[in-house]
Amino acid sequence: MAVARAEAPDDLNLLLTEANVYYSMGNAEKFKELLEVAIQKDPINPELQYNLGVISTDTNDYESAKKYYLRAIELKPDYINLESGYYNIIPNPTLNHMIDHARMVNYEGSYYMRTVQWDQKNAMAAKLAKVVGTSAKNLIITRNTTESLDMVIKGMNWENGDEAVYAKQDYGAMKMMFEQVSRRYGTKNIIVSVPNHPTSDEEIVRIYQNAITSKTKLLMVCHMVNITGQILPIKKICQMAHKKGVQVMVDGAHCVGHFQFKIDDLECDYYGSSLHKWLAVPLGTGMLYVRDKHIDNLWPVYAEHHRQPGDIARLNHTGTHPVYHDLSIENAIEYYTMLGAERKEARLRYLQEYWSSKVRTHPNIVVNTPKESFRACGIANVGLKNLKPHELAKQLMDRYQIFTVAIDYANVKGCRISPNVFTTTKELDHFIDAVKEMALT
Repeated sequence: MAVARAEAPDDLNLLLTEANVYYSMGNAEKFKELLEVAIQKDPINPELQYNLGVISTDTNDYESAKKYYLRAIELKPDYINLESGYYNIIPNPTLNHMIDHARMVNYEGSYYMRTVQWDQKNAMAAKLAKVVGTSAKNLIITRNTTESLDMVIKGMNWENGDEAVYAKQDYGAMKMMFEQVSRRYGTKNIIVSVPNHPTSDEEIVRIYQNAITSKTKLLMVCHMVNITGQILPIKKICQMAHKKGVQVMVDGAHCVGHFQFKIDDLECDYYGSSLHKWLAVPLGTGMLYVRDKHIDNLWPVYAEHHRQPGDIARLNHTGTHPVYHDLSIENAIEYYTMLGAERKEARLRYLQEYWSSKVRTHPNIVVNTPKESFRACGIANVGLKNLKPHELAKQLMDRYQIFTVAIDYANVKGCRISPNVFTTTKELDHFIDAVKEMALT
């Protein structure tokens, strides 16, 4: 390697290859040294900056880590962003690729839209299917979780008297669609409540089980409850529901790119997610999984093309849309792979447990998220007994320059806290101090 580099000292790829060899050997210092050299040759490369951030984090050099992370992703410097749950800021490499895709589509014009659009979309769906652990024939690219799951709710053959089961803690858009279906078809909605601190998986399963009757047609359940970050035992719920002849639709809005799982292992009937969240694809990208036997039974929201039986593309005729966002899925996956799925999950869980463990025992602070590691990951929710959620969020921003989101419904009263991989423990220390200070007023 050294000989090759001596012959081509300006070859950045050779330099990076040598750096990766040292990294695989566990020599972080040499890896960091060579990356610094690479940055001198390519000072605006965000991936190099990110890798240096990771190495600095691993060696507890948090100040350097923050410096590198800030160079890798453009962050607003005037506040600490603890609201990655709505929309993950796109890393610069993915953003740059998206811009290139937009230029390409604009250059090709109608030719692209009429010829290769669908082949490339199918290719993106196939790459995504590998990430989420299912087959490409069961997955379509949508614009977000709401669109995905509303397609299922609205697309089912509802009859008067049919029942649906979902939770108070579920996302509002889907609950509203169930209400619309109820008004139109005369269906009944059975609403349960998920405890913030369950004693066991079986407790959660029983809550849904007790709501099922002979008239239940569809059960909706969150893989990760969006307002608390709690991860529910989806496979156990699905197995229970299927024994009773009930289909299960899973809201996985916050899961893809957040923690590792395989859809096929969950045994669900439908699974929707937003890719602009934790996979950090540009806004306007989501996905829907449909089990084989249900593909032909859903009514498409939009007029379908003529397809062969069993072709999930019958559900995917949404008209003209920003296709360059779809093309960016591949680039987001590449970035996610570069980070490492296991490493990202561990980082997000570490950050959540770092701050939540420091406030759980405070008498005036309420953490609305389970303590057990397997029941949560990067998202958690915290409230104060002496402040309403919206006032808490306002003071965090106004007094401490910390941005988050207030949650005040069901059994959850607090702010959702969702750091990202680039969030530093120093920033979380500032948040912890702020919450403790407000808890005393």
